[in-house]
Amino acid sequence: MRVIIIDDHALFRDGLKGLLEQRSIDVAGVAADGKEGIELAKQIQPDIILLDLRMPNMGGLDTLPVLRKELPTTPVVMLTTSNDESDLIKALRTGAQGYLLKDMEPEELVGALRDIENGKNVVAADLTDVLARMVQGETTIDDDDGPFSELTPRETEILCLLAEGQSNKLIARNLGISDGTVKLHVKAILRKLNIHSRVEAAVMAVEHGLRKKENS
Repeated sequence: MRVIIIDDHALFRDGLKGLLEQRSIDVAGVAADGKEGIELAKQIQPDIILLDLRMPNMGGLDTLPVLRKELPTTPVVMLTTSNDESDLIKALRTGAQGYLLKDMEPEELVGALRDIENGKNVVAADLTDVLARMVQGETTIDDDDGPFSELTPRETEILCLLAEGQSNKLIARNLGISDGTVKLHVKAILRKLNIHSRVEAAVMAVEHGLRKKENS
């Protein structure tokens, strides 16, 4: 795995670089700000980009959409001290594939990076309840003018289950369809909503009050 680190704190960059390299993760480059990080990422084409949230001049939330545009298939992971809900939601909505905290244990960080390398979306354990709390109390949207108007009924149903945090395997079991069929539907959902990850889809669904209708 080849990663780059974009962070304005030199001591943290150096410490993280050493920590990752001790665990057989290749740190292919480091950058001190967003602008430098974007150019570095384009040059190196890493497997994962580790991006700090708060940086002078060009912060992580400003850098993230540019990285998503320039390197749409490269996972970007926010690595920050901020456990603010709004920062988490903004990062996920903008396309971050992970949101991790700097005070997590080294082995947890490495495990999270391995999961992200394998295509998973990872949020720090301390923040996983944030999305769950958002789901509670939301109301169903029935209008056809929202961002989900192009989704088929089945896609909408699967999106609701994504918003509940269900995996493809569990969705397949609940709906009586194959894992492969669920994956195809998820891909269609992401394409129609013009987003990059299932986490973004879940966040969008929750923010717009979309939830599974209760059986009457």
